[in-house]
Amino acid sequence: MLTRDRASPPTGSVQPNLYLEVGLLVVLSLLWGNSFALIKVALGSLPPLTITALRVVLASVLLIAFMRCRGLSLPRDPAVWGAFFVQGLLQSALPFTFIGWGEQHIDSGLAGVLNATTPMIVVLIALATGHGRARITRRKIAGVALGLGGVVATIGIGSLRSLETAAPLAQAAILAASFCYALAPMWGQRFVGLPPVVVAAGAMIAASLLMVPPALLVDRPWTLAPTWEATASVLVLGTLCTAVAMMIYFRLIHTLGPLGTTSGGYLRAGIAVASGVLVLGEIFTASAVVGMVLIVVGVVAITLPSGRDRLQARQQT
Repeated sequence: MLTRDRASPPTGSVQPNLYLEVGLLVVLSLLWGNSFALIKVALGSLPPLTITALRVVLASVLLIAFMRCRGLSLPRDPAVWGAFFVQGLLQSALPFTFIGWGEQHIDSGLAGVLNATTPMIVVLIALATGHGRARITRRKIAGVALGLGGVVATIGIGSLRSLETAAPLAQAAILAASFCYALAPMWGQRFVGLPPVVVAAGAMIAASLLMVPPALLVDRPWTLAPTWEATASVLVLGTLCTAVAMMIYFRLIHTLGPLGTTSGGYLRAGIAVASGVLVLGEIFTASAVVGMVLIVVGVVAITLPSGRDRLQARQQT
């Protein structure tokens, strides 16, 4: 089974433990929040395409092994594999590469904050398409406005006029990754009939098939000489920040939904900034700090449950 009515839980399902799911969301935010600093370290001696390819290949191997240990197997339906390729493209291949390229030109903390705009994009997509528009409150719209203002302040009007540098394009690349991350959980809802580890393995296998050929052709990785810091960073990125994180992520898509799953953006942003400052010694301008605060406030306004959300949750229990 590949799809279901998004308005109702699957037959025979039990209501998830909210405390467990929120705890997993915090763990996911910790893993992905620290990934920005790890990517920055890996970029010291590895190009973005190779980092992404190594990350998804390592995750694929680990997820397949874990899946086999649980006695699970990959589906054979071509339609499911077609969906896996879309998921792998939206969740890993494109955004990992965008973030890696962007972090060559901007700080990791700034990348983490810009990437926290994903919930805002989810709301904008709902407004544009009409799907889920009934749950868009004035507070969420205000949160989008605050967040977008924060993006402008973080990027800085001056940098938009300085197109001779790569920074504006790098910031746009991070926002493009956020757009991919907004679409990915919406697409991932169709895998409700499959265990999260199977979905994670299928998506990472698809991402590997998408990323390995361009990495081989463009980067020629056999000619690279990565430092031990870069090697260690890629290992952590592949194991914890991808393999483990993806199993949590696909579980949360079905228990918390797309907006709930992306709601860890503000915590992830804070972790990314802290890692950048403490580990990499990054500093930020006053306008960037103001922008980051506006983004975090906007994401909190969007993702905190409203009275209508709580009423609907009680009606479903």
